[in-house]
Order: sequence, then structure tokens, then C-alpha cells
Amino acid sequence: MKQENEKTRYSESDLQEFKTLLLDKLRSAKEELNALATSLSSPNANGTDDTAGTYKTLEDGSATLEKEQINQLAARQKKFIEQLEAALVRIENKTYGVCRETGKLIPKERLRAVPHTTLSMEAKLKQ
Repeated sequence: MKQENEKTRYSESDLQEFKTLLLDKLRSAKEELNALATSLSSPNANGTDDTAGTYKTLEDGSATLEKEQINQLAARQKKFIEQLEAALVRIENKTYGVCRETGKLIPKERLRAVPHTTLSMEAKLKQ
């Protein structure tokens, strides 16, 4: 049973606070993604072109591994950006901060720490 004074959604001022937080995180996440994309598109900047041929094979393997790791980071960053953008849509829909499992409000502390979350800790721990 819901208590009489239990809120079912956040106020406009609360939503505005979270929107500002999300936009800041989104801006820095996009900057990071651009930096990753730049490092992927630039040739190997280690200056190993003039080293002996025996090291070339090791360098190629190392460069390939590094590119794979950067690709994984970029993919993770893209997913994070999508989650932040989805959270902004929930703010516009006035459904932001409502747990998709319990239907209760997610505490502000959790939203400040993980602003794109759709689960309260209660629901997250049950997973």
C-alpha cells in the first residue's frame, strides 16, 4: 500500500537538476569517445618505423591488441552515451527516476551516482 505522502515522480526542479547532471556526463562521454576515435584513426605514434625488422612482428601484434582494446572502450562508451540519452528522454517523459521493477522512486543519491540507472538498489540486488 502506498502511503498518502509517498511521491510517485520527481518534481520539475529535481528533474532539471538531473538533466543538468546528465548533460554534463553526456558532454564528457562524447569528448572521451572522440578522443578514442582519434587515437584509432591516427597511425602508430610510437616512432618505431626505423627499428630493426626483427621487432616489427612484435610491434604489429602489440598495435593490433591496443586497437582492439580501444575499440572495446569505444563500444562501451557508445553504449554509455545511449543510456544517458535514454535517461534524458525519460526526463522529458517525466518517468525519470522511477524503478522499472518496483515502480518506486529511485533515491536521489543513487541517481547522482548512476544517473542513467532504471533500477533501484532493491531491484538491482534481486537480479
